[in-house]
Amino acid sequence: MLEVLGLTTAATAVYRAMLDHPGYSVDEIAARCALTVTQVHDHLDELSRLTLVRVSAERPGQMRAVSPEIGLADILANQEAELAARQARLAASRAAVTRMVAERAEHRTTHGERLLGMDAIHSRLERMGHSATTEVLSSQPGNQRAEDLAVGRLADAEALGRGITMRTLYQDATRNQPHVANYAHWLLSQGGEVRTAPTIPQRLVVVDRAQALVPIDPGDNRLGALYVTEPGILAALLDFFEQAWSTAVPLGAAHTDDPQCGLTPTERELLRLLGTGLTDDTAGQRLGISSRTVGRHMSSIMERLGASSRFEAGIRAAHNGWL
Repeated sequence: MLEVLGLTTAATAVYRAMLDHPGYSVDEIAARCALTVTQVHDHLDELSRLTLVRVSAERPGQMRAVSPEIGLADILANQEAELAARQARLAASRAAVTRMVAERAEHRTTHGERLLGMDAIHSRLERMGHSATTEVLSSQPGNQRAEDLAVGRLADAEALGRGITMRTLYQDATRNQPHVANYAHWLLSQGGEVRTAPTIPQRLVVVDRAQALVPIDPGDNRLGALYVTEPGILAALLDFFEQAWSTAVPLGAAHTDDPQCGLTPTERELLRLLGTGLTDDTAGQRLGISSRTVGRHMSSIMERLGASSRFEAGIRAAHNGWL
């Protein structure tokens, strides 16, 4: 179970043995865990690096196990800090990509093409899918129209049938949108990979890491799109996608509440967005949910915090380390 925190299976066994039998010597631990003494010393070094064992004050030359309440909590805190740093890099990437695409959107060059209207977009997507030889990556924030999904199903089926790798990002909110959820599960059944997150990058499609399609206006993808093959822009878009993919959850896997505060990933992201000054409508758009749902989430959070206002809730959430 502790392997997800970075411990090897053998080191976990050593740690458990030390917790269950505080007075065990290295030889006794080795015998209990079916390891050699040298292996136990190696695993003690591993546990020491993670601050899960410390030098015993009672038994010179031996180690004692740090209680899980302290040691494992410290590991979780470090992982949360790393995740926050990764999310910060993702936000910086989002801003960089948006600026880069905006700079290129006004000009059509040999490396880009401005497409106006859904017919032009669908036509380009069909050509991109038909030319795919290895993979198709896509990020699909917000809701999607049933008719747009119907148009894409044939192309996706054809590509998957040819063995093309397909990875798709959706927002968590789409789990509650039947036609989108059904399409996502269909992709899974055909061999595609699907993950979700509270917020994801702007809408984009990247084929074979050589051509991409992004909306001209992220607020209304039906206005038009920019088709790009510029290596610099593609590199930024790919980095953008991979960072988001690495923090998303596979479709079908349960989202677990934060063990420290009981917040779901969506609730935590909502608190963060509202804390930056966004309105309910804007925060809801980022999360793919309605402002009414935003209100319900906040009422639940305020109740758990015992707060009578959102301002008080923000202060208490920060004080509790929820943000």
